[in-house]
Amino acid sequence: MVEARKTLKILKAGIAAIGISVMLAGAAHADAGFQKWISDFYSVAAKNGISRNTYNSVFNGVREIDPLVLERANYQPEFTSNIWDYLDARVTKFTVAEGQRLRVKYKRWFDAIEKRFGVDRDILLAIWSIETIYGDYLTRPDSTHHIGQALATLAYKDRRRAKYARTQLVSALKIVQNGDISAKGLRGSWAGAMGHTQFIPTSYQAWAVDIDGDGRRDVWNSPPDALASSANLLSKNGWVRGQTWGYEVVAPKGFNTKLADKDGYRIRDFAKLGVKRANGRAFGNHDAKAVLKFPGGTNGPAFLMMRNFYVLKRYNNADKYALAVGHLADRIAGAGPIIQQWPRGYVPMDDEERMEAQKHLKRLGFYDGEIDGNIGSGSRAAIREFQKRAGMKADGNPSRRVLQRLRSS
Repeated sequence: MVEARKTLKILKAGIAAIGISVMLAGAAHADAGFQKWISDFYSVAAKNGISRNTYNSVFNGVREIDPLVLERANYQPEFTSNIWDYLDARVTKFTVAEGQRLRVKYKRWFDAIEKRFGVDRDILLAIWSIETIYGDYLTRPDSTHHIGQALATLAYKDRRRAKYARTQLVSALKIVQNGDISAKGLRGSWAGAMGHTQFIPTSYQAWAVDIDGDGRRDVWNSPPDALASSANLLSKNGWVRGQTWGYEVVAPKGFNTKLADKDGYRIRDFAKLGVKRANGRAFGNHDAKAVLKFPGGTNGPAFLMMRNFYVLKRYNNADKYALAVGHLADRIAGAGPIIQQWPRGYVPMDDEERMEAQKHLKRLGFYDGEIDGNIGSGSRAAIREFQKRAGMKADGNPSRRVLQRLRSS
């Protein structure tokens, strides 16, 4: 019996040792180089305390790279879109109304989160909206990726992000090994961001919290945990309790725009120079430090950005992102749209008109995406094709002129 047990133990060890090789050899059409990379990376994972069982469970069935990851890695709207297009897609009647609805639904959780972390609930709702459209993104199979496969793809194929991907992959494996999420549930964005408010694995390890008391930091299935985790991230990175992110302002005629993006000024300094809030109200804190920004150029809206604007950039290091979060938060709280006009060069469609345009584009065979009013890369490509067919300048802009031509087509 003892010998039999020893033999069984040896067999189990052998099976575990060759588990990855057997798993990766399962498909003749698989990418041999990618399979070898996964097999070789186990040595790195093992040095970081990852068991072979955990490793095998994450990579079970992963035989090829995810090409959509590489495609999405090359399209980041925060760095390629015009600021007005970026805001149009994220600050809509729907995202404002849904934020207000969820503000009521999760009131008791927001009360607890604000008390503990000091981060305004409307900021958290705006992050939730922009990251996953209040969790809707997580329900779309074509929008999420297998995190193990996605990060391995980046490490194997994307030289710019290889180091990042390796670090995040080890952290993701630790999350599974700790029991926070199953290997099957380990899904997220092309870059490894996870859950309702999109935490990359290392950020999850640093800032995720369990506020609903079920013993797990579940950013995938528990909106309260996800929202509290975002609040913890902002709080630990210097969020100023009770202070706004910034103000839309109007500079006086002849103002020295070279003061834009300069540090060392306070609200009172700009007020002395004649800078006023666009809505005519008084500034909340004259002693607060502020930076003047013209996101769309000096002939467009101006803003005084405060400390919390830069804390928001710890979530996503892009001015467009931080402005979108701040503005959407204000809209959810009941404020109006940006008052000054962006230098678009065209008259834009409103929310309903963008949806109407998508319906026309689909009817005419130019578009096969969702009718949601979000003018993303697919909608723009469809508009460009229609413009070419109609003899218009193919700029892809969702203008009312395009809509008028669509209606008559």
